[in-house]
Amino acid sequence: MFDKHVLDNGLRVLTANLPYAQSVTCMVMLAAGARYENEQNNGIAHFAEHMFFKGTERRPTARDIAGEIDAIGGEFNAFTGKEATAYYVKCAAEHRDVALDVLVDMLRSSRFDSGEIDREKGVIVEEMNMYFDTPRDYISGVYESLLYGDQPLGWDILGRKETVRGATRETFLSYLGDWYHPERMVVGIAGRIGDDALERVSALLGDMPAVETGEPTGVKPYANGRVKVFTKQSDQAHVILGVPSYPLDHPDRYALQMVATVLGGGMSSRLFTEVRERRGLAYYVFAANHSYTDTGSLYSQAGVDITRIDEAVSTIATELKGMAAAPVPEDELDKAQSFAKGRFVLQLENPQGLILYGLRKEVLEQRHPDPEEVLAGISAVTAEDVQRVAQDVIADETLRLAVIGPFDDVDRFDKLL
Repeated sequence: MFDKHVLDNGLRVLTANLPYAQSVTCMVMLAAGARYENEQNNGIAHFAEHMFFKGTERRPTARDIAGEIDAIGGEFNAFTGKEATAYYVKCAAEHRDVALDVLVDMLRSSRFDSGEIDREKGVIVEEMNMYFDTPRDYISGVYESLLYGDQPLGWDILGRKETVRGATRETFLSYLGDWYHPERMVVGIAGRIGDDALERVSALLGDMPAVETGEPTGVKPYANGRVKVFTKQSDQAHVILGVPSYPLDHPDRYALQMVATVLGGGMSSRLFTEVRERRGLAYYVFAANHSYTDTGSLYSQAGVDITRIDEAVSTIATELKGMAAAPVPEDELDKAQSFAKGRFVLQLENPQGLILYGLRKEVLEQRHPDPEEVLAGISAVTAEDVQRVAQDVIADETLRLAVIGPFDDVDRFDKLL
């Protein structure tokens, strides 16, 4: 499904041809994100993502860039994570070269005009305010701060207001000079890609100089209590209860995925059934595992009744511990495996989802993407694997709880774990 080519400067090109498609998605993903920052430039990875859309030498304004994509009926956007940043355009297949040209122009020739930077600071600060005022989103930041503390994985991707307000053109150029180089960059094209896609990418990016970049500092052990409460007046409390888990390439990653799926994947999962349907404690509740290259976390998140939060936390904790206490029945495991495989296959049905999967594999794991490997890995998980992994990661002493709501008593929640 995927073809991979490496240019002479180390830049990788990943293609997935879907001849039946009428569209194409062109994406550039870099192994560079918020964990590649330091205390002085925290937030610059996300801020830079904004600035790439503000004008280049050939397309001097944001309107010039947007107008060119609008003229082909395309969509373009970007996103910043802790370990990767991506920029993409999706459009009708006949306009592939325009999409690639705009993307590369943004990444290679953005102006980073000082006036635009100063104007965008206000936009970023308002994005922060929106994030802080949306507890369903902000709870993940509280949880990661509890898990990782004062190091890049524990910082918010948006950064801090003081570092954003203090950013200068040199701040951006220094960060990009450290990390935005061919060895960290993968170009992905999926859909009806055409006959000369590799040649076009080579013409646009083959002359970028090869630069060795090193790696960011690995995650450091951190422990400072089991509970973190962010006090906020609200009518609903938001909680994340979880445990440290495995990195992306761990041999038991598929068994860990099944632990998360049995717990909270879908509306017939254990958590949804017990927390919402039987007890009426929450409107939303789910479980997931989120892994980085060197660490990870298995967790459940829920929005719960503030008057019944103790029952909600205790119920979620009981369900987590129950995964380690008894084997998963075969029919429940079969359902979880079918659920996970079905969701994965649906992701691959469109060019954007397909190339996003491929790029994440290539950028974060340095593995050639193979959907059949994922499906086989999920199918191979046994009930014994699920219980063994649950017993390895879930224990009273490893539980961590983040809470947003009208509370200030940490000890109250610590007793529930």
